[in-house]
Amino acid sequence: MTVDYSTLAKTIAALTEGETDQVALMATVTCEVHHSDDRFNWTGFYRVTEPEVLKIGPYQGGHGCLVIPFARGVCGAAARTREVQLVPDVDAFPGHIACASSTRSELVLPVFDSQGEVIAVFDIDSDLPNAFTQADADELAAILRDVFAR
Repeated sequence: MTVDYSTLAKTIAALTEGETDQVALMATVTCEVHHSDDRFNWTGFYRVTEPEVLKIGPYQGGHGCLVIPFARGVCGAAARTREVQLVPDVDAFPGHIACASSTRSELVLPVFDSQGEVIAVFDIDSDLPNAFTQADADELAAILRDVFAR
């Protein structure tokens, strides 16, 4: 099963229309994205809860790390640099935090609010190596912008 991003974007837009609660939005996005593609083994948000700290938010899949500092791991790098992290091999990423030993590749996108502040990162793990493409990153970034930066 491969993601139909056009349908996914329309579904998420319809489900989130008028909602302003960030946690409710994150839960809905996580559920829809997680179930849209078999490559997605763990899908969820890490929220910025205090300066330089990410805490686990709504997610689907096995347990995740509860707290991730901006200084560590793929999620921390996405929050710190404000840039998408597309990691084909997590073992080759310096400082990777293994929240799940089955993770082989990862895609992490910073999530911005309407003021351009990073409010979270959206993390997708796969138990397959090199599971994600730049097209995945671009399509998901557009969905996140539509939901959180409006």
